[in-house]
Amino acid sequence: MISRRETLRLAAVGTAAILGSHPIAASAASKVRIGVLKFGTVSWELDTLKEHKFDAANGIDLDVVYFAGEDATNVAMLAGAIDIIVTDWLWVSRQRSDGGDVTLAPYSTAVGAIMVKETSPIRSITDLKGKKIGVAGGALDKSWLLLQALARRDHGLDLPAISDVVFGAPPLISEKAIQGELDAVLNFWHFCARLEANSFRRLIGADDAEKALGASGPVSALGYVFHDRWANENPQAVRGFLKASTQAKDLLAKSDEEWLRLAPIVRAEGKELAKLRDRYREGIPRRPVAEEAADAGRLYSVLAGIGGEKLVGSSPEMAPGTFWQEPAK
Repeated sequence: MISRRETLRLAAVGTAAILGSHPIAASAASKVRIGVLKFGTVSWELDTLKEHKFDAANGIDLDVVYFAGEDATNVAMLAGAIDIIVTDWLWVSRQRSDGGDVTLAPYSTAVGAIMVKETSPIRSITDLKGKKIGVAGGALDKSWLLLQALARRDHGLDLPAISDVVFGAPPLISEKAIQGELDAVLNFWHFCARLEANSFRRLIGADDAEKALGASGPVSALGYVFHDRWANENPQAVRGFLKASTQAKDLLAKSDEEWLRLAPIVRAEGKELAKLRDRYREGIPRRPVAEEAADAGRLYSVLAGIGGEKLVGSSPEMAPGTFWQEPAK
């Protein structure tokens, strides 16, 4: 009989093999295996990291394993087939509340926004009444819930009740907005950046909602996620990876030439590439992890109140240890 854990591990390995990358090798202190989406924005940073050998400079060998979907990366990491994934702190907290030991190091504070055409008469969140809104990420998308909470608190508006809300995949939502079939769209940050470069403007961002609802500064929407146990057993690998990540971010923050090199991977050029570059730079985490964790805890309470058990499970508060704090040396 094969255990459920072994089944998940084999499935994860098979998925990675189909999509291609380096073979998944046995875990070692200097080997760090990260699972990411093939065409996700994380690949921009990782390509920079590998191109400039920031991994080798920090004593690690980074093995990038590509997957078709986020669920597959989650399964692979939980099964031990890879060491690190990128996901959000809500998922991490729920895993910890259920007895897991995953934890998160901030990756990016970039978040989506409600976008409208430059010529749209919609000027505030109250103007969304009766409008058709496209939302990427589903009904429990964190940004969508935060914007609902803000509209409810400040304007007494129930956005799903007063608007015609449709959900869809991010590319489809953007395409429908460009075609004029939607009055407004809430999409992921990089889709919003592309829209900005093509005659759209931000009505209100999820980051605006975060600050209005209690955050004292930018909060990472996503983070590098790994097991506490793995980090404790491989402290040099964790430090090396996070330092290499920081060096890649620093280069992307200051070098326009690096973005030109990345253009084929980003699949953008000109004004669109510049807007993606600028929004990426704005999303580089700059605050102490403890401050981000405290603000995430405040936002968690807001999200739990509006998303309920479907979103956070049975835990009304963010689980301790959701954000990784490096042990004192």
